[in-house]
Amino acid sequence: MSETSSEPTHILTLSCADRPGIVARVAGEIAAFGGNIAESAQFWDRGPNRFFMRIAFIAPGGVDRDAILARLAPAAEEFGMDLQVADLARPPRILILVSKFDHCLEHLLYQIRVGWLKAEVAGIVSNHDEAAIIAVRAGLPFHHWPVNKATKARQEGLIEGLIEAENPDLIVLARYMQVMSNEFSARHFGKAINIHHSFLPSFKGAKPYHQAHERGVKLIGATAHYVTAELDEGPIIEQETERVGHAQSPEDLVATGRDIESRVLARAVKLHLERRVLLNGRKTVVFRD
Repeated sequence: MSETSSEPTHILTLSCADRPGIVARVAGEIAAFGGNIAESAQFWDRGPNRFFMRIAFIAPGGVDRDAILARLAPAAEEFGMDLQVADLARPPRILILVSKFDHCLEHLLYQIRVGWLKAEVAGIVSNHDEAAIIAVRAGLPFHHWPVNKATKARQEGLIEGLIEAENPDLIVLARYMQVMSNEFSARHFGKAINIHHSFLPSFKGAKPYHQAHERGVKLIGATAHYVTAELDEGPIIEQETERVGHAQSPEDLVATGRDIESRVLARAVKLHLERRVLLNGRKTVVFRD
């Protein structure tokens, strides 16, 4: 981007123990190399005394990510910051995993196509072949790797190999109905998002909307969260609910649920790719627009 660009060129995120001078020091370092701050948000979690900040800024021509990190290194060391800088000139890459239910996949690809989600799809992985036609239509690599109890470790190994080869910024489990191993979950913590088809922690397992119908619930919803070894217990990024009534059938609830799941997952992916989600133990700090 040129020096006269009005759009942010980089995003800085950090977390550290709270103490005076953090904002001033970081802003001063950005100003020192000629950067101009376009957005800034911060949050102090008083309990653990943890400070979080996100800054989108415009760097002048010739000042790249490495130079920015080098400039900020002394401040990061002094304050004990977990600090990251993303270069917006490189579109983030995502790898999408899906099973038979393809509504979340279709919605993600549509939002990428129209530009609401700014991302490149490194590929689509599925343990079923139904999504192959979607991948072909979108011109994307499709990897059909069936899985059963005997082949689960090998199939996950193939996924790991693809991740190593493609180096995606985010792994999206778009209704991928397989439980990932503890090793996979730990290795990709904070970089793998799952959509859970209920408003956590209710109605886990098969046919959640049928369970909800049997219990006469008045609200159904969906939760997007980071993948952890504890099934559907990872740090929550986004949630949504919708009111339902006694006259609706289980099929009506399924249809409503599909819409909610698609929206919630897309919003969670967008928040992550825009570096608006910072991990805070078992929780997240989400800096919205």
